[in-house]
Amino acid sequence: MNTKGFIFDLDGVIVDTAKYHFLAWKKLANSIDVDFTETQNEQLKGVSRVKSLEKILSWGNKTISEDEFMALMAKKNDDYLSYIDKMGESEILPDVPKILNHLNENNQGVALGSASKNARKILQKVNLISNFQAIVDGNDVSKAKPDPEVFLIGAKALNQKPENCIVFEDSVAGVQAANNADMISIGIGDKTVLSEADYVFKDFTEISIEFIEELIKK
Repeated sequence: MNTKGFIFDLDGVIVDTAKYHFLAWKKLANSIDVDFTETQNEQLKGVSRVKSLEKILSWGNKTISEDEFMALMAKKNDDYLSYIDKMGESEILPDVPKILNHLNENNQGVALGSASKNARKILQKVNLISNFQAIVDGNDVSKAKPDPEVFLIGAKALNQKPENCIVFEDSVAGVQAANNADMISIGIGDKTVLSEADYVFKDFTEISIEFIEELIKK
């Protein structure tokens, strides 16, 4: 059988931690008298912590010292981690284990490619870490998506050429990163938002084993 590399983003693909980011960012924004909506939170998806805080400050026309900036970033991460600590297997998005199990049973390469610096902790909390042969997270990369760095490192870790890799992503920047890496991009979410992806599914309940098999054969 052919072997391919399957690379998964984490937030919004395997688990939905976006809600925890929203709660933590909202708490931070409100603490400095800045309103923060779910619409604004969408603009922070896939964006680094530094850039996210810069956006929030610009929305509120706020200027703070570098020390305050660093303190706020640390506080946001502490709040986020307090939510992560309570995570369990029930937080895994529907049918993700079905696909991961099939790939593992058929000796396919499986890697994580996420901007999150907490990726390993989250995978341990939801008991999925053993499904991944390689984990590339925010601690391993210097360039943010849409730069393809995270996925190229993942492909190398799986000993696969980029053109033999398939990426599952829920953000526009992530889909663009996969495309920039010359990999097959599969969007998880809204077709109108993720129109640059090679394929788009609402979630993993729409992805059949037959579809995965076709990708492996290509």
